[in-house]
Amino acid sequence: MRREGLRTAADVVEELAAETGLHLPAVQVTGDDPVLPSAFRIGTAAAASIGAVTAAVALVVEERAGQAARTAAVHEGGIDMAATAGAAVEVSGPVGPVVVGMREAAVAFRDERYLLVDGEATPMWAPLSGDYRAADGWVRLHCNFDHHRDAALRALGLALGSGREDVAQACARRAAADVERVVIDEGGCAAAMRSPAEWRAHPQARAIAGTPVVGVARLDDGSPPGRIDDGSTAGSRPLAGVRVLDLTRVIAGPVASRALAGYGAEVLRVGAAHLPEVPGAVIGTAFGKRSCEVDLRTAEGAAAFRELVAGADVVVQAYRPGALAALGFGTADMAAIRPGIVCVDISAYGANGPWAGRRGFDSLVQMACGIAWEGGDGERPVPLPAQVLDHATGWLAALGALAGLLRQRAEGGSWHVELSLARTARWLDGLGRVDGRDVVEPDPADFLAEMDGPDGRLTYVRPPGRIGDLRPFWSSPPPRRGEHPPAW
Repeated sequence: MRREGLRTAADVVEELAAETGLHLPAVQVTGDDPVLPSAFRIGTAAAASIGAVTAAVALVVEERAGQAARTAAVHEGGIDMAATAGAAVEVSGPVGPVVVGMREAAVAFRDERYLLVDGEATPMWAPLSGDYRAADGWVRLHCNFDHHRDAALRALGLALGSGREDVAQACARRAAADVERVVIDEGGCAAAMRSPAEWRAHPQARAIAGTPVVGVARLDDGSPPGRIDDGSTAGSRPLAGVRVLDLTRVIAGPVASRALAGYGAEVLRVGAAHLPEVPGAVIGTAFGKRSCEVDLRTAEGAAAFRELVAGADVVVQAYRPGALAALGFGTADMAAIRPGIVCVDISAYGANGPWAGRRGFDSLVQMACGIAWEGGDGERPVPLPAQVLDHATGWLAALGALAGLLRQRAEGGSWHVELSLARTARWLDGLGRVDGRDVVEPDPADFLAEMDGPDGRLTYVRPPGRIGDLRPFWSSPPPRRGEHPPAW
């Protein structure tokens, strides 16, 4: 039932379609908020972002059906290609209704909580990660990576190996903003808790206020309109033949490429031996992918990566803004290597503004943007009951990738997609509020599946959404890190 003044998830899908330049089919959303214990409309954000991706895949299915029809007609000698170039081709009609359940979408936004390996949960948080009371408020430290942990300890004047109580005492002696500053300056990750009003007045909030949730821009590199595939994969999985390079870690970026893998894209995750990982996140987000290691800092690694880019359709990366460009693989560089490519960039706080280069993660952005403040009582931070910014940004990044592919087909050029966790936070805030603090969390049992992996029996959340009877699935378990060669 539609609530007065609140947009439905289907309304939000239409807004996302307009922003990305797509004419998406209607999305049927079953259920309504609240589905998780929060005043924020998490279910709506989940259903809308997942629904938009599912609808975009439906467009790809119809596009491929049209390509198959054109190919068949040409083979029969029945089409004058000069007369019909660019014309629409009648196909059998919509592939089926696009349907997303709000409960399944909410469970998918918490999937790392339900991942089991041989019945055991996988750790997601390091001992020093968490919220600490400062002299004048609260601050959060993100210490899941050892080098971020060590940076925080150095910044606070503590010995390596210090425990949580030592960190708590050090934070209590300083202002929250001071802890944030010294940890960031030392190369660590931190965020002081701000109220929504404090965040709105912040220069970084103003820098991203006028930017789109999913920025999709054409690079006029002279590349002609292409096609989603050459027709040889018609009748197979929707994204079969689409090659995706995944240069991301933790949740947001890996969720984006995993969503594409769910519909048959060939996803190759590119890591490096010197880059740390969160084991639970690596397992949970690597379904349907292959995994290789390439050190872009070396001549050999750069050459290998250049070959991968030359064969890719999409690159998803979540390095800090400018980091890949410094290695010779910025968006313009990759478009020169592979004209017609779609480059998807994900950052914590956006590509512009004083915090553009700042390291960040979902929990930190919730603190900085006022979400954790609002979730509590203004005295103690309370985060969302899901890493909504990560998951929503991941699904919206997948939407951006699909928009780039579809618009490249129609308009030519290469495409640049930009998203940030902070901009997604503003989008979530704009969806409004519901009375959901006492809601019982949904039982995930209906949405779980099992698969054998290299390290044991995996219990995981199935990918959500469907197009008629067509449902996404992952064709392979998470690989071991660096298991595959850097090649298509």
